[in-house]
Amino acid sequence: MRRPQQGATMSTTSLPTFLEFEAESLAAGFDEVLERPWAPGTVLDTHRHPFAASALVVQGTMWLRCGDVVRELRPGDRFALAPDEPHDERYGDEGATYWVARKNPR
Repeated sequence: MRRPQQGATMSTTSLPTFLEFEAESLAAGFDEVLERPWAPGTVLDTHRHPFAASALVVQGTMWLRCGDVVRELRPGDRFALAPDEPHDERYGDEGATYWVARKNPR
């Protein structure tokens, strides 16, 4: 996990900067904000996280499955996961990057 350079965006669409996303997320009560790049073709089988997550896709294509619902996500799309929500992820031929805000358990 890494943080992008200050003011960086990953797309030419009207996405916020990372700093804007971070400020918005912290103001909403999230306590950690990261950039998550994924390699082309990566597949993550069903798993869970102990934290709530709210993310913005900024590059590439990914598919997120929660239960019986599969969403194709592209730059500008957002997704959210509740703590311990089972999900799986698949990344496209170009990989994908998203910025994610986490609300860790206390």
